[in-house]
Amino acid sequence: MKHFLSLLDWETDELRAILDQADRFKADPCERRDALAGRSLAMIFQKSSTRTRVSFEVAMTRLGGSAMFLSPNDLQLGRGETIEDTARVLSRYVDAIMARVFDHADLLALTAGTVPVINGLSDLLHPCQALADVLTLRQWFGNEQGIDLAYVGDGNNVCHSLINASARLGIVLRVGTPRGYEPDQDIVAAAEAAGAQLTLTNDPVEAVRGARAVYTDVWASMGQESQEQERRRVFEKFRVDDELFGKAASDAIFLHCLPAHRGDEVVDSVIDGPRSAVLDQAENRVHTEQALLLALLGQS
Repeated sequence: MKHFLSLLDWETDELRAILDQADRFKADPCERRDALAGRSLAMIFQKSSTRTRVSFEVAMTRLGGSAMFLSPNDLQLGRGETIEDTARVLSRYVDAIMARVFDHADLLALTAGTVPVINGLSDLLHPCQALADVLTLRQWFGNEQGIDLAYVGDGNNVCHSLINASARLGIVLRVGTPRGYEPDQDIVAAAEAAGAQLTLTNDPVEAVRGARAVYTDVWASMGQESQEQERRRVFEKFRVDDELFGKAASDAIFLHCLPAHRGDEVVDSVIDGPRSAVLDQAENRVHTEQALLLALLGQS
């Protein structure tokens, strides 16, 4: 049994096989219409979501399976039952668990069950988003390997999974963050040991200059609302406006995992511009998750 908690849990050829299948699903979403007939996915949401909930539910439906939404109010979590016990019970009912959680430790606890666990987002990593990001690079450039990608903003879970994507899929990544907001050192060290082509800088222009893709995320994630004003001050120079985006390559695309706080990390003219790929990214969540579910649950 294999989980999908981090891109580093999977080998390069396995991830490329998922991306190749996602390409096929993008061309024909119902190519494997009944592949997961009778299979079920439990979707645990500690954090609210648009893209994660809808894309996973659609992905399971297209494969002939079913998905059930479980909020904290629908479960005994936090009301006396341990996460481990919840995982063991759910494993008797469903074929896989996808969870979107505040604390990465909760995902690790869910692996006490006997079915695959998928990281729909944690405070540490967002690997499903990274799969969609890489599929988007393929869509625009034909291949992800060797593409220069700039990430500017907070060294958060999205940034961490892009770092892992560099290690596994050959993306050349430059990360630009304010001082004190760099990505986790352990994430960086593990990815570099796995072959990541990574540059860290506190200069947004250095990060963006010549890049084929420029990526950013919100400055204050869910749960960081109390830091919003301070972060807005600190991240001011990391806003992707026309001037900063203009430092990238002439054919550069703009990426954002959404939802976007327009006027903070990105301006309207960039996110709505002709080189914005944010809606492609959002769509590609369903194709990559469909391929991931097939890889985890499908019969060979």
